Amino acid sequence: MKFGLWFEPEMISPDSDLYRAHPDWCLHVGDRKPALGRHQLVLDMSRKDVRDYLEKTISSIILESGLDYIKWDFNRCPSDVASASLPADKQLEVSHRFYLGLYELLERLVTKFPHVLFESCSGGGGRFDPGMLHYMPQTWTSDNTDALSRIAIQLGTSVVYPPSAMSCHVSASPNHQIGRMTTLSMRGDVAMAGTFGYELDLNKLSSSEIEEIKSQVDLYKSIRDVVQFGSFYRLETPLSAGSTESSSYGAWQYVSRDKKRSVITVAWSYAEANAEYVLIKPRGLEEGAAYAIHCPPGRIPPLPEGTEVSVGELMYCGLRLTNQPGYGGSLMLLLEKA
Repeated sequence: MKFGLWFEPEMISPDSDLYRAHPDWCLHVGDRKPALGRHQLVLDMSRKDVRDYLEKTISSIILESGLDYIKWDFNRCPSDVASASLPADKQLEVSHRFYLGLYELLERLVTKFPHVLFESCSGGGGRFDPGMLHYMPQTWTSDNTDALSRIAIQLGTSVVYPPSAMSCHVSASPNHQIGRMTTLSMRGDVAMAGTFGYELDLNKLSSSEIEEIKSQVDLYKSIRDVVQFGSFYRLETPLSAGSTESSSYGAWQYVSRDKKRSVITVAWSYAEANAEYVLIKPRGLEEGAAYAIHCPPGRIPPLPEGTEVSVGELMYCGLRLTNQPGYGGSLMLLLEKA
């Protein structure tokens, strides 16, 4: 177990020693009273003195506490975007200078502390961009952690970003954003689509849930290399491009670089009466080979455990899967080259 902290270095509270000492260090327009958001103001990252202060402060925290991980959040949208350090004819450059300054600070920190994993946050500041990924290899994909919502969120994100960049966590049920209840197995299956983790109170879980979480962690460790470094395929999305008709499920697949292993996940977003079977056609497998089909422990496989199926049948005929009842149905298949 390693140690990490979650904080917002670019924010400042008016009720702080830093603000009282340097009120000009926040974004503000002349003598106008700046607007608060979440009881905060935004530090002016275009200023070198601000960046120097942050580097010194963050470096001290890392060294004193032995941090291995930092969640760099940004929850408050900038307003009053002006800088006391620039003349009037340069004020329209503040937003651009802000981000150049942020990148310059991050360059200093990641160079000084190459062992620290920095994670950016899309849920707060919406900063899921290549600039931030240059310094922070993973990003909190969304503050909406509901497993059903995450099917579309993560499949949409994967159009641009690799699974290794998406932070995906199992959270509590009922979900604290929308109140929906989903099974722990589905929350685990959906969260394993990226960098897997948990954010819930373990003290509130039953003994059986604790055991299931142990099994999920062991499963993810066994497939992590395929998920994070294999080829990724979107087999079915809840809403196909150019279509107004939504599907009741999402499906995605990972194939290892040597094509010896594959992971397929199918997650149902809603139930249908008298639902038809779902037909899944895997992709990216080795032509002419056969694959043994396995299910994680405790799951009911679509075929007898370990059944070997030819690639021709898998990729061109497909696997027929039973539609899962109710909310929160999911299925994971593990394919191993025979």
